[in-house]
Amino acid sequence: MNKILLVLQREYLTRVRKKSFIIMTFLTPILFTGLIGAMLWITFTEEGDQKFIGVIDDSGLGINKLKDTKGINFTYLDGELEEAKSNLISGRRDALLYIPKLDVDDPQGVQLFSETNPHFNVTGEIERLLEQEIERIKMTRAGITEEMLEELKSNIELDTISITSEGERTSNDNTTWITAYVSSLLIYFFLFLYGVQVMKGVIEEKYNRIVEVIISSVKPFQLMMGKILGIAAVGLTQFLLWVVLTSSLLSAAKLIFDVDPTEAVTQPGLPTAEAPDMASSGFWEILNSIDFPFVIGIFVVYFLAGYFLYAALFALVGSAMDSDADSQQFMFPITIPLIISIVALGIVIQDPDGSIAFWMSMIPLSSPVIMLGRIPFGVETWEILLSITLLFAGFLFTTWVAGRIYRVGILMHGSKVSYKTLVKWFFQKN
Repeated sequence: MNKILLVLQREYLTRVRKKSFIIMTFLTPILFTGLIGAMLWITFTEEGDQKFIGVIDDSGLGINKLKDTKGINFTYLDGELEEAKSNLISGRRDALLYIPKLDVDDPQGVQLFSETNPHFNVTGEIERLLEQEIERIKMTRAGITEEMLEELKSNIELDTISITSEGERTSNDNTTWITAYVSSLLIYFFLFLYGVQVMKGVIEEKYNRIVEVIISSVKPFQLMMGKILGIAAVGLTQFLLWVVLTSSLLSAAKLIFDVDPTEAVTQPGLPTAEAPDMASSGFWEILNSIDFPFVIGIFVVYFLAGYFLYAALFALVGSAMDSDADSQQFMFPITIPLIISIVALGIVIQDPDGSIAFWMSMIPLSSPVIMLGRIPFGVETWEILLSITLLFAGFLFTTWVAGRIYRVGILMHGSKVSYKTLVKWFFQKN
């Protein structure tokens, strides 16, 4: 055990003393906080590029009520279509909308001319406005006036409330899915980043023949475990420092801008788009609704268990290879479960209680990413405990398998390694 601790200490101190570790530890929270500020500024203070669109209406239906939106300004034109098209390039308009004679029961043939391909947001907004106008014409023919339609409209806002063992508390669906995505992407990033560091460290020591000297003092399994635990400590240190520094920067920003989270949505008659300070304070309300101690605690547990599992597999690959280039063919199968988990994350968030979400959160190779995506939506305690138990069992199994291959592969040089070779090393006796 003492030798494992010595290897752990060496790996930890060597990495935390690097300039790259120190710079990224302090730079990442600053960049993250700046990104949040930039998103708020763009969302709530910028009008965006205004699109000026000319309209020629030959429908004969009187489609002249396309209302300007935040990003689109409509101007109705007189004259022929060909003349308007020729003036499009030299004019100040971004596009030309042509509405031909239409059958309101089958409105086809509407065209949008522009120099470049318009953004799908622009085309989608125009389609929505035209559909509303066609619907208005149909209702007018049916004897339904706009006044009658306005009276029929209702506006409902759902208040989502989570029922927990501690009682009821107000929740926020935006907060839930943001927390799910961020947690899953972060743990994917950490597992891949620090797992690869284990592999590269093993390959470097093997390539430089340093490992042959180290093995004379410690057993291969002790070296592997010390390296895995040391890099785990580095990752955990960096993550906790990021949490502390990011929290400090966000708290400082909150004090500097003097934002009261309770005022964001309580002042009537003030639209969000016209009040960036109020909208940004709504952001603080979202942050305050997140149970950070629970999320961080669960994240740490799944990071450690998931990291140990993947680090053992990456150490196995590193022990068998002599260079980074040779490791790619064995590294890809290891990363497939992580890639599949990220791809499936959208399905899981849409249906966090579905069978796909449940089983993928139980499989050790995918559970760190998937379970972090499910937890913000509420998961039964027994499911979390079962998932963690299976994950630790998977870690113990992969460590045992990796240790048997590592003890042989770490001393092999220049031999061509295949999956058959790895199986042979696994069954080789001491």
